[in-house]
Amino acid sequence: MTTFAIAHGGGDVGWSWHLVAEALRAKGHTVVAPDLPIEDESKDLTDWASTIVDALPSTSDVVAVGHSFGGFVAPLVAARVDARALVLVTAMVPSPGETPGDWWANTGYTGSGLEDQFFHDVPADLAAEAQKRERGMSENSMAKPWPLDAMPDVPTHFVLCTEDRFFTPDFMRGVVADRLGVEPVELAAGHCASLSKPNELADLLIACAS
Repeated sequence: MTTFAIAHGGGDVGWSWHLVAEALRAKGHTVVAPDLPIEDESKDLTDWASTIVDALPSTSDVVAVGHSFGGFVAPLVAARVDARALVLVTAMVPSPGETPGDWWANTGYTGSGLEDQFFHDVPADLAAEAQKRERGMSENSMAKPWPLDAMPDVPTHFVLCTEDRFFTPDFMRGVVADRLGVEPVELAAGHCASLSKPNELADLLIACAS
């Protein structure tokens, strides 16, 4: 069975993927979703990827998954372990040498202007718990260039969340077309799909893996 190596988003923790992990494990898969050292100024994106790689029980049959800011991390994992696939979930898609801090202007990011951009479709108890677990982000992680020369040469998939108020569908379709050149898979969910639609997201990850 497949091992899903998950890079959570900025300010987040691996806990946000616990429901997806339960759904994947129920179907016989392995899931690794560690807390990344996002607050540590001595760590950079490569160190974040190492946290995931070091947590893997095996480097065979791995699918790297990145959510939101994790789009800068999951490709590094995929390149390190020769992954069978890379799945980006409503994620930032980096370009070689680009810093996460520059990504917003480079992609022409514009916000939706809507309130509650993250938890509007998440059950209230899960939203409250997620907010209690939020963390800060190091300045170093935003300032250092993405280290790869290109995206890893592995099958790459993008899950576009059609109810996302943070990375809006129209904006993300443009980014995916420009930077990945793939047709995204759509999921009727907001930005935190791992909490609002965990079973549906797990099914999509399995489909992408196969």
